[in-house]
Amino acid sequence: MTDQVHDQESTAEHGAERPEPAGAGAERPSATAARLFDIRRVIGGLFVLYGAVLTVVGAFDSPAAVAKAQGVRINLWTGLGMLVLGAAFLLWLRLSPSPAPAAEPDGPAAPGEPAVTAAEGAESAPAVTD
Repeated sequence: MTDQVHDQESTAEHGAERPEPAGAGAERPSATAARLFDIRRVIGGLFVLYGAVLTVVGAFDSPAAVAKAQGVRINLWTGLGMLVLGAAFLLWLRLSPSPAPAAEPDGPAAPGEPAVTAAEGAESAPAVTD
């Protein structure tokens, strides 16, 4: 027992970092990953990237390419449309971010107590009769 107390005191003296309490500091890795790989970010980013490429190509189309498209700079117009659509997806993501995933339970239920899942959270537990 005294060894445990001594270890705790030496840890406190040497300035070992303590884990941050929940809600203080950075998000959980799963919440960060969920926000990073939101499908709106992926789709919006790809539309912006391909739209930028098509806009540049369309701005420098040769007269033969324009004549082939019956006088319409199709690459330019398609690129601008893709830029607008990609920006709309990214704006949607910015204005309405996805919620963080639900927290995982701390551990198993105590012996003799039924485990309550997230779906059952608001429901009351069934009555136990002897």
